[in-house]
Amino acid sequence: MVTLKTPAPIHQVDASIPELPKSSSGSPTTASSMFDGKAEDFSTEEKGISWDGYADDELPEKTQVKLVRNLRFQIFSLYRRLFGIVFVTNMAVFIAYCVRGANALQLGKIVVANIFVAVLMRQDYVINAFYTVACAAPRSWPLWIRRILGRVYSIGGIHSGSAVSGTVWLILFSARATQEFIRKEKISIPTITFAYIVLALLLGIIVFAYPKARTSRHDTFEVTHRLMGWTAVALVWCLVICLINDYREPGQTLGSAVVQAPPFWLVLILTCSIILPWLRLRKVPVRAEVLSDHCVRFYFDYVNTHPGHFTRMSLDPLFEWHSFATISEPGKPGYSAVVSRARRLDEQEIADPPKEIWVRGIPCYGVRHRPIAPVVFAKKVPIQLLWTAPAVRKTFGDKLVDSLLEAAPNSVIYDTRVHGKPDMVKLTYRMVREFNAEAVVIISNQPLTQKVVYGR
Repeated sequence: MVTLKTPAPIHQVDASIPELPKSSSGSPTTASSMFDGKAEDFSTEEKGISWDGYADDELPEKTQVKLVRNLRFQIFSLYRRLFGIVFVTNMAVFIAYCVRGANALQLGKIVVANIFVAVLMRQDYVINAFYTVACAAPRSWPLWIRRILGRVYSIGGIHSGSAVSGTVWLILFSARATQEFIRKEKISIPTITFAYIVLALLLGIIVFAYPKARTSRHDTFEVTHRLMGWTAVALVWCLVICLINDYREPGQTLGSAVVQAPPFWLVLILTCSIILPWLRLRKVPVRAEVLSDHCVRFYFDYVNTHPGHFTRMSLDPLFEWHSFATISEPGKPGYSAVVSRARRLDEQEIADPPKEIWVRGIPCYGVRHRPIAPVVFAKKVPIQLLWTAPAVRKTFGDKLVDSLLEAAPNSVIYDTRVHGKPDMVKLTYRMVREFNAEAVVIISNQPLTQKVVYGR
């Protein structure tokens, strides 16, 4: 866990914690974050921070009943609220179009518009723009404003909301196009054919992107999302051209009709946004430092990164990509990344790490695995780190551990092999209270994160 005396960089703050009480002093609090990784055999007493009796601390009563808490912070999380806003707005227009009627061309424009938003919300430059604006908020601004901006990582709700809405619109489009074809109106067989194939692909993407399926079969999700997505975009081009051709005015050339149609330009832009990261695909040299039989640290010098950045790496660029938080150190060019066996490297690849790795796109902001180290090194705000796990020095080596302790001398590294598994809720609460923290950032697996966030 890391706690800060002044507001943390916005993109590092989990501002969604529902029941974080104020400190006894009543003064403004800052940010706290937690690693649940591997830790060293290090007694917290050596740094003058005592946790004696923390298990006997009494947690404050929750300020809202369980039903309200569940509705507010779980069922209606910001991600779902953004999804809901996009989806409900689309469905309101959807119902209006169903009532008053609309031709296939009008419905096709809405389908393309939703797909356009869904694709753009996953574009590196667009994501960085959102984070740049959110992080530009001065630390003097009220906490409630920074709390909202700190949830910028929830913009994925716009992506998924637009994607699902576009699929629903495509169902209506396909039905309307079929109706027009039967009535021998403007729609042609190729238009209907492409519409149904694209619909099948989008439904497949949604099924594989369902959270449980995505978590349990991540590699399958990656491959299907990419290959089915590319195929869908290619067929959307065919669909748009055929639709424009079906509706073009008598005597108007297809080329003239295409350049005057908004869907053409939307598809052109979204296609360029998909291609752009791949234009930056390259195989870069990497220097590997084997930390243990569990993990390796890769050093890159092809680009400089900032705290909060992640990069995409692969050993098989067509089928498998994984995002890793970058570790940037002030005054040092390039960046490093710690990759463990749990993060797609097997024992052989750690023992004999690659000399080159494929990278794609640009460094991008986001909440990724272990993003705390570069924030600690940056020293922009006072930080209190709590790292609970077994034997960090054996796992990650003295160099990384010592550099973190040097940057944040008051770090608390709780060795579970020496002290046993702690009560993370009470341990985190003790640190928040003593450090007078303003927010808590948790970097851990989902069950433990939810346990600490919700005080369960």
